Amino acid sequence: MPRSLRIAGAWAAALALGLTACAAPDGDTSPGPRKAAAREAAPDRIEPLKSSAEPELPATVTSAGGRRVTVRDTARIVPLTGSLNEIVFTLGLGENVVARDITATFEQAEKLPVVTRAHDVSAESVLSLKPTVVLADTTTGPAEAIDQIRDAGVPLVVFDPAKSLDDVRPRIEAVAKALGVEKSGAELTRRTERRIDAARAGIPAGAGKERKKKPRVAFLYLRGSASVYLLGGRDSGASSLLEAAGAVDAGKESGLRKDFTPITSEALAKAAPDAILVMTKGLASVNGVDGLLKVPGVAETPAGLDRRVVSIDDGVLLNYGPRTDQVLKSLVEQLYGDAK
Repeated sequence: MPRSLRIAGAWAAALALGLTACAAPDGDTSPGPRKAAAREAAPDRIEPLKSSAEPELPATVTSAGGRRVTVRDTARIVPLTGSLNEIVFTLGLGENVVARDITATFEQAEKLPVVTRAHDVSAESVLSLKPTVVLADTTTGPAEAIDQIRDAGVPLVVFDPAKSLDDVRPRIEAVAKALGVEKSGAELTRRTERRIDAARAGIPAGAGKERKKKPRVAFLYLRGSASVYLLGGRDSGASSLLEAAGAVDAGKESGLRKDFTPITSEALAKAAPDAILVMTKGLASVNGVDGLLKVPGVAETPAGLDRRVVSIDDGVLLNYGPRTDQVLKSLVEQLYGDAK
């Protein structure tokens, strides 16, 4: 398995592949997730802060790995992951961004040049844009490309990836500090945490923590075009969201300690999910719910028997950033929509 799908980086690779490996097939009319018919797809947009502070520079920060980096100019920013693009734009610095990662699919960034191939960074493409600062995380690669950008003298700040709700605040604050907009970072964390709390409050009475049996939800990573079918475990990145929604991560609960493991009938039977969580493009890649039920073992689970599938956009599901409240709200609505 490629290095990017190991525990440290599987969730990021899954997100990247989710945006490049498949497209929705024409004519897919199979039933979607429960309550999906009543929900219209929201525009893929981010909501910048209404007021953005002028960067206070230079800003010196400690990059992941202990390297000290000084940022003196934020006029030309290149974020190398979709989640970093999202944070920079939401902080109000979108006009300074000159490139995007392939996973940054939101409307405000869609016309920017892409500087990644699949989920690998092209150092030449980055450097051709004459960036004044480059933002990456520890799953960004290949290492040779990162070294080439750094060796060219461009300030490059590397962040630890966010894998849970607890990482949202430090992630936003770290990016804001590197760009010299700590006040905006504090404002954004307050807004994000307030909205996440509101999404949690949307769990209906009698569901989640208050019900005798919490819903068991299995996170499946699907790429039908590549015949990739994986069951998420403890380190898939989905556990924190599921637990915040009052659910149980069925893969983690069944004893899967890795990030992802190939789907088998035995593994699914042990997980026994009441619902299945998938990325939107992953569901499309197997031709919708009807196709998902043909994956060995899925139809025999409680979720399969009930056709209970929760689908969330690839570009936001595992970002753990300014739009995580939207992810949690959608998760809650799809899990408990029939309980209201």
